[in-house]
Amino acid sequence: MSLSSLNPDDWLCLKRIVRFGETDAAGVMHFHHLLRWCHEAWEESLDNYGLNASNIFPDVTLNTRDLEVALPIIHCEAKYKFPIKRGDRLDIKILPKKIDLNSFEVVTMFDCKGVNVARGILRHLSINAKTRKRCDLPESIEFWLEASSIARGLQPLI
Repeated sequence: MSLSSLNPDDWLCLKRIVRFGETDAAGVMHFHHLLRWCHEAWEESLDNYGLNASNIFPDVTLNTRDLEVALPIIHCEAKYKFPIKRGDRLDIKILPKKIDLNSFEVVTMFDCKGVNVARGILRHLSINAKTRKRCDLPESIEFWLEASSIARGLQPLI
């Protein structure tokens, strides 16, 4: 896969409309959906980048339980800046970042009408699926992280 042929907007920027079933009685997004949307955006980004989800996520129906590496979430957080309501059209931008040889995080920004309304963070650790000990990130995730880093350009260290 040629990194130069990929448009980062195709796999780092997504869209979503808030649906009735995702809101509470006041018509505001129920809090737990934000982290679900973060994970779904990460999955969609991997798909759009060209990675096969069955090579990353275990799926008993596809007999992929025997993956060598698991990527459990070891930390998550969500920050809500403004209410997210039914019918809001959200622009979602994911900002993956490698932390070290065996962990990375995906910051997900949610904007509505050009205003940042929320942010979520999912931090993952790469472990050997059998021994449950830390291991290096899978090569496919390394490429995805590198490509997203190149797409963002130079970033400050702080």
